[in-house]
Amino acid sequence: MILSLSEATSLAAEAPRFEAQYIPILFALGAMILVIAWLPFVLRKLPLSLPIVCVAIGFVLFSFPPFSAWAPHPEKTPKLVERATEMIVIVSLMGGGLKIERIVAWKSWNVTWRLLGIAMPLTILLVMLLGYHFLGLGLATALLLGGALAPTDPVLAGDVQIAHDENEQEAEAKFALTSEAGLNDAFAFPFIHLAIAIAAAGGLSGAVLTHWVLDDVLWKLGTGLVLGAGLGRAIGWIIYRMPAGTALSRTGDGFIALGATLLVYAVTEFAHGYGFLAVFVAGLTIRQSARGHDFNKRLHDFADESERLLMMLLLLLFGGMLAAGLLAPLGWKEATFAGVMLLVIRPLAGWISLIGVKRPPLELGIIAFFGIRGLGSVYYLSYGFNHAAFVQKTSLWATLGLIIAGSILMHGVLVTPALRLLHRHYHRLGIVETEEG
Repeated sequence: MILSLSEATSLAAEAPRFEAQYIPILFALGAMILVIAWLPFVLRKLPLSLPIVCVAIGFVLFSFPPFSAWAPHPEKTPKLVERATEMIVIVSLMGGGLKIERIVAWKSWNVTWRLLGIAMPLTILLVMLLGYHFLGLGLATALLLGGALAPTDPVLAGDVQIAHDENEQEAEAKFALTSEAGLNDAFAFPFIHLAIAIAAAGGLSGAVLTHWVLDDVLWKLGTGLVLGAGLGRAIGWIIYRMPAGTALSRTGDGFIALGATLLVYAVTEFAHGYGFLAVFVAGLTIRQSARGHDFNKRLHDFADESERLLMMLLLLLFGGMLAAGLLAPLGWKEATFAGVMLLVIRPLAGWISLIGVKRPPLELGIIAFFGIRGLGSVYYLSYGFNHAAFVQKTSLWATLGLIIAGSILMHGVLVTPALRLLHRHYHRLGIVETEEG
């Protein structure tokens, strides 16, 4: 991980203070890990989610000494924020791919294609228009914000994602949100690159648009897809089918999932493709290499545990950002924008994309509404800021912070009762015979 000179200087200045509090930090971290490992059992029947608790703990922790002196802010360490969120997103994408048993096809993934092809571009367009006309952002900045807010977050969407061994035909809402979150991070990337290109060129031109289509859309998406499928197939063969008793599945080591994640991502980035797309596709392909194999669950469980640990740490830091005054620059316009984004733009775009889908209306409503925004959006905004000059950075970080905090709270409170309601609705219609939730 490469840090800027200012980030390295800042971290070096904090070293003596960190050393003095090293043992208390270890105690606090160990206690929090144990508490958060236990919390899912407590929260299972409550209208709360693990992300809500993590952010709350982080906010309280960084509000008091000695931790208040270390309260983070994305503008202080922009490269560190980018790399940390990048890591958790790719781990989450591999876990998402390993969950899905359904073979990729046009008809069986119909809802996913609609969310990607209609809901996401419509979300970007509406955010751009609102940002341009209401917040007074420039074209490039409005597009960057639209691209950052478009994807459903693969990290924080865990509560609405399908379980490893859940019946995907019955839990269509969960499958749709899992597959959408797995793919739309990659499909949002071209819009981030277009925003960067416009900012660097000082405007949109034919040359900018041509390079964007050829490189950022066709080449990078194609490379991500091809390498993800190819490397996933090769890793699947090594895990399950390597001859002479040397198949990696015999080891029982779930950390193979982490190795596969890092390898696929790095190779694809070397080839200038979209590593996010490659990792998710590789996860799908590895799962398909031996459908029903017990080792699939071991791989998924390790990826899921790694994701939860990273999520906990980053959400604690996000709570620290809130304690450090991340939302201080907010005005009524930014607050209104955040509310419209969460309550109007995503639900409306999702609903439009699902018109004509023959599924229960309640199920379609849940799919449209639960477009959770989270750490993936932090990654995209920090990536844009680190690769081009954009204005109103402080205001945009505050706006994004409010949207993420609002999404964590609103979706976290509503997800349990919503899925229970859907479960009962399924039973009334005679659709499902599975366990609740």
